[in-house]
Amino acid sequence: GHRMGSDFEFSAPRQSLGTWYEIPLDPPLTESLRFTAGYQKEDLVDTRSERLTLGAQWQHLPEREWQRIVSLRWEQERYTTGEDEGRSSLLLPGIGFSRTVSDHKVDPSRGWRLQADLTGASRSLLSDTDLLHLVMQAKGLTTFAGGHRLLGRMQLGGIATNDFAAIPPSLRFFAGGDQSVRGYDYQTLSPRDSEGERVGGRYLVVGSLEYQYPLRDRWRLATFVDHGNAIDGFSDPLKTGVGIGVRWVSPVGPIRLDLAHALDHDEGSGFRIHFSMGPEL
Repeated sequence: GHRMGSDFEFSAPRQSLGTWYEIPLDPPLTESLRFTAGYQKEDLVDTRSERLTLGAQWQHLPEREWQRIVSLRWEQERYTTGEDEGRSSLLLPGIGFSRTVSDHKVDPSRGWRLQADLTGASRSLLSDTDLLHLVMQAKGLTTFAGGHRLLGRMQLGGIATNDFAAIPPSLRFFAGGDQSVRGYDYQTLSPRDSEGERVGGRYLVVGSLEYQYPLRDRWRLATFVDHGNAIDGFSDPLKTGVGIGVRWVSPVGPIRLDLAHALDHDEGSGFRIHFSMGPEL
């Protein structure tokens, strides 16, 4: 049958409202066509924006195979980034691939996940600028010696364009936070303009390595190092965060509580607490 739903998010820095309508195709369990619409207002770090989106996507989501999503969305965004103000209108065709291989959906002991998303725009197709936007992510998990675990993560991203100043902040790269470089606040790692305001980067490079020590059934200790940044050139410096944490394996996946320390004091000081939940892969 057809499905529809809505998503709401309300917080001090971000408010959003979205809705979607999904039509099953053949076979209905793995093929669908989804139409989406949404509005988001954000005032985060040195960026303020309002974004309206309309889109459609074809989803092919079989198990134990590459999952594919082909999309087309229109975005209009008004924004202030640092001292610059702008307005963008983009028609963005895109394609995404992902695959997860693991021995358990909720709490795997070994496995891997690969994901890549590519979107583009052209001034000849109802867009204000030409661009290609690529994001790739890889995760790997292995368990050895009766429960000791190693978890690795890598994120890479890049923007190819002839006018980076026309790229809205929702498509630029920022780093820092629970799922990025821990020890730094959410999206505070970024290139800065002449006034010291964070304006987003052309590239994203983030890597992480975590070791988990089994305490008892459903409890683990963790130690980790994260390294990366949002940058404009590959000679730009990367930032490092280190820390310790505890993991409890709940019925919906591990719940993670981390205490992380930023080693680069120009971007952060002292320690930060990070909380997240969900499957490792």
